[in-house]
Amino acid sequence: MLGRDEVPRRLTLRENDDLHIVFVARPGYSGNVDFEIDIVRPGANLEIAGLYLSNNGDKVNFNVCVRHLVGGSHSRQIFKGIVGDRAAVSFDGLIYVAQDAEKTEAYQENHSILLSDGKVDTRPQLEIYADDVKCSHGATVGSLDEDALFYMRSRGIPFEEARKMQMISFVSDILDRLPESYRNDVISRI
Repeated sequence: MLGRDEVPRRLTLRENDDLHIVFVARPGYSGNVDFEIDIVRPGANLEIAGLYLSNNGDKVNFNVCVRHLVGGSHSRQIFKGIVGDRAAVSFDGLIYVAQDAEKTEAYQENHSILLSDGKVDTRPQLEIYADDVKCSHGATVGSLDEDALFYMRSRGIPFEEARKMQMISFVSDILDRLPESYRNDVISRI
């Protein structure tokens, strides 16, 4: 894993490049994550995952732009987080597909759980100038599932443990991308 200052803010993917990136904004982090990736040759594959656990007034801003400048490439972005206690998170994501970038596949998702008086702004965007593409984007902001919490508590699981289990489950697909020692550290902070 690269430290925050070691990650280039702009990258170019060429033919058959395969890049997987995972961002983690742990509690106590405030700042911007600005990232631009240009895909300039066919066959490139990009996966970006982001996790944010924000509280105590943290302010995190994600600005992610992926440009498919040629066809025949793939990108997938998934960002998930848990926000509470006066924290504010914003996600601005753009997938750009150039004219004649046919056979592009690009997906972008941002999902957040809002625990208390936090704030989440999410703006996934598509800008597509080619015809034969598969692209989608989506975003959700919600709260913990009260019915699931009730069910878990009725089975003898204490309230705080049930909340923690639900939060870990929500971000598990991002946690699974982390090395085990780092994953355990992140779980302990939930």
